[in-house]
Amino acid sequence: MPEDNMKVTMEKIVSLCKRRGFIFQSSEIYGGLGSCWDYGPLGVELKKNIKDFWWKKVVQERDDMVGLDASIMMHPQVWVASGHVAGFSDPLVECKDCKHRFRSTDIDLSACPDCGGALSEPRMFNLMFKTFMGPVEDASNVVYLRPETAQAQFVNFDNVQSTTRKKLPFGIAQVGKSFRNEITTGNFIFRTREFEQMEIEYFVKPGTDGEWFGYWVNERLNYYVGLGIKKDNLRLRQHDQEELAHYARGCFDVDYNFPIGWSEIEGIANRGDFDLTQHSKFSGKTLDYFDEEKNERYIPYVIEPSSGVDRTLLAVLCDAYDEEMADKELRVVLRINPQIAPVKVAILPLSRNAKLLPMSKGVSALLRQHFMTQYDDAQSIGRRYRRQDEIGTPYCVTIDFQSLDDNQVTIRERDSMQQSRVPVAELVETLKDKFGL
Repeated sequence: MPEDNMKVTMEKIVSLCKRRGFIFQSSEIYGGLGSCWDYGPLGVELKKNIKDFWWKKVVQERDDMVGLDASIMMHPQVWVASGHVAGFSDPLVECKDCKHRFRSTDIDLSACPDCGGALSEPRMFNLMFKTFMGPVEDASNVVYLRPETAQAQFVNFDNVQSTTRKKLPFGIAQVGKSFRNEITTGNFIFRTREFEQMEIEYFVKPGTDGEWFGYWVNERLNYYVGLGIKKDNLRLRQHDQEELAHYARGCFDVDYNFPIGWSEIEGIANRGDFDLTQHSKFSGKTLDYFDEEKNERYIPYVIEPSSGVDRTLLAVLCDAYDEEMADKELRVVLRINPQIAPVKVAILPLSRNAKLLPMSKGVSALLRQHFMTQYDDAQSIGRRYRRQDEIGTPYCVTIDFQSLDDNQVTIRERDSMQQSRVPVAELVETLKDKFGL
């Protein structure tokens, strides 16, 4: 077991993210904006790689899934039909003294947790961000920033099915931004008002939904293991009957054991035929499916695996973070799955000696055609190795004075710190083999 002072904490993750350029406070020079975060040079690469990994697994490698990228703003009737206008709300209480507001389900209602003052009675607060489309700010021009990506898959069901000619079962996958005016935010990027989702709406024949629900629950748990997260830090939690949305026939969460405790990173729900039925009713457009084999029409049921990009990224960072003693000093290392590491290969000349520069720059130019790379020649080679360990770079390539004679370089592996000499002519293929490419 790790010593207490070497355990991963949220404070260590936040510090690393700021120090190494993963995540910054939004508008920091103006004092920041609460619950808003900017992904820096390394963070944007890690986020992109997570989304690409998800897309490869759920779309590219399957023949029963297609993609969609829908508008953030949708016709306001979409949100009436989905139930968000009437029911997408949380109970809000306000302190009568300090005026701070809280979600009533998060606190003890006997007194304000900040000042001890008396709290108001709970009132319902709709979580959707409301704005106006066009120059006139009146009720007829109200639109919403979407609180989820899923509704676009439902309203486009007929468009997608008719143009792709997909037969049931098939799914529509989407990655995109969503917005929820959360009363209570916090724990870094875990709960924010602007976030990114990776959602699947998988359409199946009624009566087969139970089987497909079980399939997707297991599939999604295994996905996170494939992403590189330790299985011991993952669990499935089934929702109790009273937790279920009124339309849901069942729901499981994939939870991760964050430093803040077990918390959801994905939900898998059996939504029945609620969504397509509602949109058929409110739009007047029949969203059914013609089963050629059975010669019948029916409304498909939907299985929805829905995960958060930001929460997944946070789980990856927490799970990969490690501290160990190496050469009598503390080594911080992110043991990120090489497939999603923000920097794949670092090029490190042994020193800034002018004789090493042409070959070092040449190797760098060669490698960045194939991998996301970083060139670093500042400070000692040991310090540079430590910097790359801390950002999760799987491999470092070092050019030394011997390289000028034998045209070979040294590959140093992040996790084992083992080193091997490789001819420059074989360097790209050697690294591709290590990445499984």
